[in-house]
Amino acid sequence: MSSLKIALYPGTFDPITKGHLDIISRASRLVDRLIVAVAANAGKGPIFTLQERLAMAVYEVEQLVRQFPEKERGEISIKAFDNLLVDFARAQQASMIVRGLRAVSDFDYEFQMAGLNKAMNPRIETVFLVASDGSQFISSNFIKEIATLGGDVQPFVSFYVAEKLFQRINKARSQP
Repeated sequence: MSSLKIALYPGTFDPITKGHLDIISRASRLVDRLIVAVAANAGKGPIFTLQERLAMAVYEVEQLVRQFPEKERGEISIKAFDNLLVDFARAQQASMIVRGLRAVSDFDYEFQMAGLNKAMNPRIETVFLVASDGSQFISSNFIKEIATLGGDVQPFVSFYVAEKLFQRINKARSQP
């Protein structure tokens, strides 16, 4: 087993938000290597393809790492996965799963998932990071709904992601 502290931050990232970036930034300070694990998760019906979500995550993380020195954070990489999270963690030699909590309602679901993951792989620890002020209400589903209804998503996602989101929505509207 690796002596490096390797953690996964899994999600669908459909799209990646400023809330996700906050967790990525903070989690990267706790470990030697953070893997942003983008789930294929077709069951959730993402509006972006896996490749599009990966590309957005890569772009956003590149922007993020420019903002703070390497000595203040671990290495950050982005990888896709389409299997059980604990199996992906084992393959990546990760010993930690990082999850963000926005509200009490998140805790119940995340607590159950942490228990199941621990039962499947006792070497995996789940670490919860509470959303920072201003991020507690940001969710990808809300962002997609706001954008679909023509609202301003700029406070919640980068300009780059907002453009991608509106392009996708406009494309969907123009198709019969």
